[in-house]
Order: sequence, then structure tokens, then C-alpha cells
Amino acid sequence: MCAVALRALSILISFTTDLFYDCFRSSGVIFFSMASGSDGPDRSETPKHTNRLSKEKSSYLLQHAHNPVDWYPWGQEAFDKAKSEDKPIFLSVGYSTCHWCHVMERESFEDEEVGKILSKNFVCIKVDREERPDVDKVYMTFVQATSGGGGWPMSVWLTPDLKPFIGGTYFPPRDSGRRPGLKTVLLRIIEQWQSSRETLESSGERVLEALRKGTEISASPGETLPSGPDVANRCYQQLAHSYEEEYGGFREAPKFPSPVNLMFLMSFWAVNRASSEGAEALRMVLHTLRMMAQGGIHDHVAQGFHRYSTDSSWHVPHFEKMLYDQGQLAVTYITAYQVSGERIFADVARDVLLYVSRDLSDMSGGFYSAEDADSFPTVESIEKREGAFCVWTAGEIRELLPDIVKGATGAITQANIFMHHYGVKEQGNVDPAQDPHGELQGQNVLIVRYSVELTAAHFGISVDRLSELLSDARAKLAEVRRARPPPHLDTKMLASWNGLMLSGFARVGAVLGDKALLERAERAACFLREHLWDEEGQRILHSCYRGDNMEVDASPIAGFLDDYAFVVCGLLDLFEATQRVHWLQWAEELQLRQDQLFWDSQGSGYFCSDPSDPTLLLALKQDQDGAEPSANSVSAMNLLRLSHHTGRQDWIQRSQQLLTAFSDRLIKVPVALPDMVRSVMAQHYTLKQIVICGQPDAEDTASLISCVNSLFLPHKVLMLADGNTEGFLYQRLPILSTLVSQDGKATAYVCENFACALPVTCPQELRRLLLE
Repeated sequence: MCAVALRALSILISFTTDLFYDCFRSSGVIFFSMASGSDGPDRSETPKHTNRLSKEKSSYLLQHAHNPVDWYPWGQEAFDKAKSEDKPIFLSVGYSTCHWCHVMERESFEDEEVGKILSKNFVCIKVDREERPDVDKVYMTFVQATSGGGGWPMSVWLTPDLKPFIGGTYFPPRDSGRRPGLKTVLLRIIEQWQSSRETLESSGERVLEALRKGTEISASPGETLPSGPDVANRCYQQLAHSYEEEYGGFREAPKFPSPVNLMFLMSFWAVNRASSEGAEALRMVLHTLRMMAQGGIHDHVAQGFHRYSTDSSWHVPHFEKMLYDQGQLAVTYITAYQVSGERIFADVARDVLLYVSRDLSDMSGGFYSAEDADSFPTVESIEKREGAFCVWTAGEIRELLPDIVKGATGAITQANIFMHHYGVKEQGNVDPAQDPHGELQGQNVLIVRYSVELTAAHFGISVDRLSELLSDARAKLAEVRRARPPPHLDTKMLASWNGLMLSGFARVGAVLGDKALLERAERAACFLREHLWDEEGQRILHSCYRGDNMEVDASPIAGFLDDYAFVVCGLLDLFEATQRVHWLQWAEELQLRQDQLFWDSQGSGYFCSDPSDPTLLLALKQDQDGAEPSANSVSAMNLLRLSHHTGRQDWIQRSQQLLTAFSDRLIKVPVALPDMVRSVMAQHYTLKQIVICGQPDAEDTASLISCVNSLFLPHKVLMLADGNTEGFLYQRLPILSTLVSQDGKATAYVCENFACALPVTCPQELRRLLLE
């Protein structure tokens, strides 16, 4: 944010804080604690209240359909009501698997008194941030700027023309010490709206104006692309500074997987293999991924990864599972396998895809969004608890695994071995500091405490025998878990997250040569084409839902930048994995549409959403790679890859213009954009074109492609030249007609700017050439 804008904002924040001191004090970010409680009354009760959210499709909105609050979805009906009745708007934003969203609903939005205050004095709008990320981004920018924090649930008060004047995150229902409850905040805002409305509106407008200036990202006249090596080295240094040595990761606690950081470090290693910095980058990645795989953040019974760890050792997670994590972690783990050759990383990648195939897959081919952290401990329970579906008592383990293990030292049961290996304790293995509300008391979160070699030696059995015993035990536990009440499944299917998952299946399938995984990837691409592509309007749709009869029910919400960028990336990965040109053609089509809808022709870069939407007060360009990569980061690489696949030189220039727009951020704090730094590196080192000339189904063709896929080559594109000179690739890349098979054998050409090295027909020679 520019200095002038910062000073202006500081003054405004100071003023607003004086006016609403108590309100802002309640705007803390609470995102790693656990709270007990239910999502509502006895499940057999008939709802006392029903509001218009009952007609929505979003799981999150439906969770609030029976609040005693007159909720509206985001839309013109609510806007018109606010203007006609001249009322402020209360905007509440969250998502279906958000633990603290459930807490605030139970505590406040199910409260009759709070419901009356809200419904009488405000137009109440509920937004699912995953359904409307554009709305979420705008008001989260305001909340972060004015309260110093952010998170969900997000609570913002707006004027009838949608301009925010105060915001925060979670508010408790009643006052506690100096911390005001939601009721107090609401009454204070009502009072101020009536007595000081002009002051509220003008201060909100000035904050917005400061944000418009402070969030502007554009290329300055004459500005050039920053140096790839310099930016990469600075990003590496910043990550190394925050690296936590003992358990890996980049902070003490809470710890997030951060695939964007890990993928950058592996790209950094790939161009710095001979240096100590390159070796250290790789060590940080592999250690982090091993610790995560062994930790409780990894579901050892039912596969997949939880959202994050509440402690530094990856042990006690926040138990929700998000599709976007699974897609990115599958790619990260299979990349670690490529660079290290260690089978454990390939096994974990498969493990992630097994979970997604079984638990997050729709029969249409699409992928669901998430599984909740909270569930009922038993079928009789009326209160949900965080992690109830995933944790175990020592007694449960002993009862499930009572058999004596023949050949082991002493009278050892399968339970003894399992409990030793996975750190199960009689009193439970969760530190009370990670369980402030006692939900996990006496429970165990499985975490690998010893290598298989150490555990096998401890009990005097072979490693193979131990692996059989542990596998059998996990299967027994999985069977028991299937009988427990499952956590809520958010069956919303988002184009963007399906694009990330498409990349996961395509990349893992290509590296492992697994046709079943590639077929699942193609099913996902077909789903996107059939259900989330509006042929008539020539646009991506953002989301669709599983209907009551398992049908796919599309939403009219138009796709955002993330949807286009992540789907294009997934299609490019699928094309390179299958060499089926129609996926490349659709990727090109979508990129052209993305350029029309979101490109900033004045300042370069892409807006996150339609800049012409009058209901969005800020035209934003996301400048951070976080839980998901920034769509601008992904687009920079998409443009580069597409230019080499299609011969469109203008897309190389567009990628450079995009990166130049973010140059200030890239130079000063590249650690905020590690995925974009990879694109800067790709511009510097240029992409190699690897062309395999051969018959698509021939064994020697497959051998050369397999050789390429076995290596992590961050700066390359792969294409098959099958001799069809009338085909798409030959028409776009005339040079392909000059590249031919040698002596009737499949032949590989490694080219740079389509100046090619001597052809090779042997996979070993190709490997040597690629690693030079």
C-alpha cells in the first residue's frame, strides 16, 4: 500500500476506532482454537423458523435457513430492501466447514433476542465465501485494513449502497469483561447510525478511497521484468528465515501445509542443484513433507490431509478436509518423488487421490468441496465435537486388535504394536494446550512415532510382517469409522478447486504411468465441460451442487478469475499427461475468454472478478499466494506454457506484462508470491520444448514419454508429434513438420525457442540430455 494511502488510512482507522472502540476490540482472528457444542437442537425437532435461505443451494446458506434471523442471500432483493427502508446492512460471510462459523451460529444466530434485533434494524445478508469469493475479497480487504486482522466468520456493516463502515470477524453473543458481545455491538451501531450517520458514511467512504489507491497493482511506464535469479534468491532467503528446523514447515504454530512454498523450493533446487542453497532448499521440502506424512494432519486411517496443525509437530489438526489442499498436496508429493526417488512420497500422493476418489467424488465426475471438522460422536449424540470422527481411545484400539502376534517378542498383541507405532496412550495423546475445551480428553490422534524398521526391531518381527499388521489394523479401524456418524460433506462443486484436483490426478497419473488415474482426470475434465461450461454464453460457471436425487444442479454464478486460471492449468497438465489435443484446444479457448473478461488493459494483470460489476466496490488483483495460489500467479505460467504449445508469441508478452505489474511486490517480499516467483524464473530460464516424434500407442514412444515424466523439469513443455500434419499442433507449430523419427524409432528432440539439440532415441540418453 502506498505511503499516502497508508497515512490516510491510519487517520481514518484511528477515528473509527475511537467511535467504535469496543466493536473493534471484538474483531480478533480466532482460527485455531476448538470449541464444543452442537450445530443446533435435537435433529428430530421440526424447525421453529424458516427463512428465505431455505431456497438456496449452498450448504453454508442452508445451515442458516432455520435461524430466527430474516436472512437474505447476496442479491438485488436485499439491496432494494435496504434502500427502500433506509436500513444498514449486516453482512455475514463464512463457509460450511468453518468451525467458528458454526459456533457463532449456535451462540448468536439461533438466539431469539439477537435475531429480533438483527431482523428489525438491519437487512441481514448471508454469503458463502466459496460461492461468492468476489464479495468475500472486497469486504475482507476492508476488515483487514481497519481491524488489523481477518478470518471467518466475517461480520461487516454496510450502508444501503453497500459501502462498509465497520467490520470484524467472530463476535461472542454476550459481553465478557472488556470484550463486547454481538448484542452490545448491534445496539451501539443502531445508536450511531441514528445519531452520527453522516460521520459513519463519510469515514467509510474515505477508507474505501484509501483502499482503492492502496490496493492498486499496475505496471509503471518503462518498468521492466525483475531479475529471475535475484527474486528467487530473495524468496529462498525469506523462506529459510521462517523455516522451523525440528518438524519442518514455516512457522511454529499453527502450521499450514503451504504447497506453494514447497513447490517454489523444489523449482529453486532444480536450477541450483550444485549450490549449498539448492541442497538446503531440497532438504527443507523433503523434511517438511516427511513430517507431515507422519503427523496427525495426515489421516492414517482414511487418507487425505486435514486443513492445518494446531501445534508445531503436525500432530493435532483442525480436522476439516478441503479439496484445494488435496489437489495441491498430490502434486507436491509426486514432485518430491520425482526429485528424490523415495517411494514414500509417491505412496502419499496415491493416498491423497484414494481419499478424494472415495469420499469427495460425485458420480458425474466432479469433486466435492470439503468435509467438516465437527461430527456427532455417536448416533445418539445431540452435540457435535471437533475431530470426533477421527480419534480413538486406547480401549477402542485394544478391543479392535486383540490377536496375539505369532513370532513377536513376548505375548504381544496387534494392539500393542499399533499403539506403539502410532503413539497411542492410555490417557490419550493430545496435549491439553491443544484442547482448551476438553473435546479430545482421553482421545488419541494417530501420529507415526517410529520408523517401520525401529518398530519391527522393537517387537522382533520383520519389516514386511510389520507392514502387513499395520495395514490390516488400519483397515479394521477404517471399518469402525464407517459406522460412526460422518462429518458434514459440502457437495458444492467449484470450477476452480476442480481445476486444482484435475492437476493432481493428471500429474500423479503421468509420473506413475497409471492409466486409471488419468482416466479419472479425464472424467473430471468432461464434468467441467458438461456441467460448468456455458456454451451459449461462452463462460465458465463458478459452481454446481449435488441435488436431492444425486443430479447435478448448476448455479447461475459466472466464473471468476480463479475458475479460469485453475481450469486452464488443469487442462494443460491433462494435455501433457495424455497428449489428447482437444484438452489443449479448450485450454486455449478458455484463456482467450479469460483475457476478454479480466485483463486490465491499462495497468496489466488480471482482476479477480468482473471489473464492471457495480455491486463490487473494489477492483482487486490478488497479490498473495496462500492456501491457494493467486490466479495471477497461475495465469503467468499458463500464458507461458500456452505460448509454447500454440505458437502465440503475444502470450509470452502478456505473461511478462503481468509479472511486471507485480514487480514491486516480487522485489520486496517475494515470499508473498512464491508461485509467481516460479513464473519469473521460467521467463529467465526459458521453457524447453520436448518433442516426442512417434506413434501414440507405440511402446518406444511410451518409454520416452515416461522418461520425461519421471523427472521434475519445472521449465518445460511436452508434446507428441504423431505425424498428422493436418492436426492442431502441426498447424500451430510448423517446425514440427521438420522433426521426424530416426530409423523408424520414436525420437525425442529437446529444443529451446525451437532450436533443437541432436535427436535421441534411447531413454537413458534423453535423461542425460534433460539433466544437463
